[in-house]
Amino acid sequence: MSEPHSSLKIERRTTTLRELTLEKMRSAIFDARFLPGDRLVERTLCEELGVSRTVVREVLRHLETEGLVEILPNHGPIVAVLDIATATEIYEIRGLLEGEAAAACAQLADEQTVAELKALIDDIRLAFHDGDHRAVRARTAAFYERMFTAGHKHVAWEIVQSLTARINRLRALTIASDNRGRQAVQEMRQILAAIGAGDADAARSAAIAHVSRVADIARTLLIEGQADLVLKQAG
Repeated sequence: MSEPHSSLKIERRTTTLRELTLEKMRSAIFDARFLPGDRLVERTLCEELGVSRTVVREVLRHLETEGLVEILPNHGPIVAVLDIATATEIYEIRGLLEGEAAAACAQLADEQTVAELKALIDDIRLAFHDGDHRAVRARTAAFYERMFTAGHKHVAWEIVQSLTARINRLRALTIASDNRGRQAVQEMRQILAAIGAGDADAARSAAIAHVSRVADIARTLLIEGQADLVLKQAG
């Protein structure tokens, strides 16, 4: 007689609590409640979040894998510092992948896809107008997901998703800069116009130019040491 197996039943309550805590912590970092270099004290986080130390530790470990938290020897966890070299590399990867995705989307997109992308840009414009930066990040991510999947760039999108937390952290910085809303929407409309026209080369160029522009903004803020100030004002 075979030995009984342990239950495979998923404990939804525990999982949900961890996921909710993880999302709260991500948002706190993106929205500048915690700034680069801030210490993340487990006891304090347990009290503020209303969860156990086990959950907090699991979440901090996960955030470390996403590049949002660093564990320093003899010091403990801190919010990862925004690093210029790392930011530059992320934008380089984005430029390569988004350029090819835009070109592929221009070749394959139908009228429905173009309409969906247009609706997402309209949502982004409205979110910028309302000062809802969380919605800007969410709608922007949705725009790119649709562009990648419409261009059948599924593996490339998986790579982008692996960088989502770092991308959103940099996005939180750039979208909070002066007049970025109008510029971003205009740049994304240029990408969409090329996609709608079926012009792969123009779509690739517009996507790369868009990434290059936000990379310049992020680099300038980080070099001048203004990142914390921009994030505080946005928060």
